[in-house]
Amino acid sequence: MKHYSLVAAVLTAIAFASSAEAEDTDPNVEAGKTVYKKDCRGCHGPTAKGLASFPKLVGHPADYLVDKLTRYRAGERLGPNTPLMAPRAQKLSDDDIVNIAHFIASLN
Repeated sequence: MKHYSLVAAVLTAIAFASSAEAEDTDPNVEAGKTVYKKDCRGCHGPTAKGLASFPKLVGHPADYLVDKLTRYRAGERLGPNTPLMAPRAQKLSDDDIVNIAHFIASLN
């Protein structure tokens, strides 16, 4: 009987940890909108459709945008706008990146 109690306790702990982790990574679209308006809108436009030489972001899935922002933040050269993007991306937290990506994806 003790074995079953131990298994139940371990499974409960795993379930609790998983739900807490999921809460930490859930996208907050409104927070993403706020950061986008402050840090991204000037170059990518109010609806993420791009301006001048700055590319359109709308239409890309959130995972794609998270990948790009994470790579910019890491200093990876991704194209001619890297010198402009990298310093801005370096200021973003993991949550900011996820939130911005989900905000942009919600514009589809």
